[in-house]
Amino acid sequence: MNRLQKEALDQGLKLHERIAAMADNAFDWLFLRETLIKSGLTPFETVYAGDPMSLRYYPPPAESSIELADGSRMGVREQRHPVPLVLVPPLGVTTETFDLLPQRSLVRYLSARGFHVYLIDWGKPAKRHAGLGLKDYAIDMFGTALAEVRAHSGVKEVSLMGWCMGGLLCLMHMGFSQDKHIRNLITIASPIDLRGGGIVARSATVLNTPAKLVRRFSSLRLHMLDPIRLHAPGWLTTLAFKMTDPVGAITTYWDLLARLWDRDFVESHSTTADYLNNMLLYPGGVIQDMVVKMAIDNQLAAGRIEVRDRVADLTKIKANLLVFAGDSDILVPAQIARRSIDVVASRDKEFRVAPGGHMGVILGSGAPRSVWEASALWLDERSGLEEAPARETAATASLRRARRSRIADDPTL
Repeated sequence: MNRLQKEALDQGLKLHERIAAMADNAFDWLFLRETLIKSGLTPFETVYAGDPMSLRYYPPPAESSIELADGSRMGVREQRHPVPLVLVPPLGVTTETFDLLPQRSLVRYLSARGFHVYLIDWGKPAKRHAGLGLKDYAIDMFGTALAEVRAHSGVKEVSLMGWCMGGLLCLMHMGFSQDKHIRNLITIASPIDLRGGGIVARSATVLNTPAKLVRRFSSLRLHMLDPIRLHAPGWLTTLAFKMTDPVGAITTYWDLLARLWDRDFVESHSTTADYLNNMLLYPGGVIQDMVVKMAIDNQLAAGRIEVRDRVADLTKIKANLLVFAGDSDILVPAQIARRSIDVVASRDKEFRVAPGGHMGVILGSGAPRSVWEASALWLDERSGLEEAPARETAATASLRRARRSRIADDPTL
């Protein structure tokens, strides 16, 4: 067999393998879609279960190293930072935000980096939750979650990290509670000044003029309405996110067809599509509070927001603060996210712009290096205690079990 014949045979075999892979992947995509979805696979323990909020703890990975999105591996740190880290997602999305794919999981990455990682799961609101407002989330549920974190970890000091509205809920809770034991705060693409540009700000500006006319010439107030009438379905949240990149929402199906032979790509596409197509509804009470206090009155821009007779004063926050914005975020441009730096009283505060849009800045291919690693390095220097808890806590017991599992898998450790 000459060289040309051999090359032709090799190409024919590769084509045959690719066609077989396309057929196999197409069948799974059409009839067994759930087998392609790889989100939410990182093991966790439920520390607290409420209605609708619950709290998760992510023990360190059982492996001695984890694979990252670029194919490299990172060792799992044995030593844990004493100050636990609490991840706070926004309302309207699932917890898969921080655990989208095994190689692109923020909870897995931060746990491997040596942090005691907790995640507030806001749950899936139903119609019976329509009356829940910002006070219920930012004060009551948030306070319960932090109390459970402290009981589980045995440490008073905590760090918070929130994306989008998750960052706002962190700021509001700190403004309401003035909790001096929240040492560090990281916000990512969190809108503060809703007059500063971008889709969110422009929508708020459009609402402002008619709202002022209604206030002036009528007695109608949004908070007079039954919250259940404002209960926004989850598909509206999905539409809002997809409208930030309408062309991408269409072309990704062409990408899927073009790369149907690539199992990893098909799994990634299916997982992301499932995440975007299963956004959650917003309780009517939250919509009332956000429209009136944030969109119309733009109270957060001045550092104070009044919600149901409670005032959150952000100007008294002194925790160490790191703020990220996406360089192509059309929902929350950098100038909107940056406003929190000017509002708080923190001495240690920093603003950074990272690659990506509103979702890409936390979930995109550049996020692990520009946001995840940067956050971990920033927290490394700010997450130590003079004395670690002497007694064994539930968190250290989980750590001991994880190490025992790793030793069983690799006796050389």
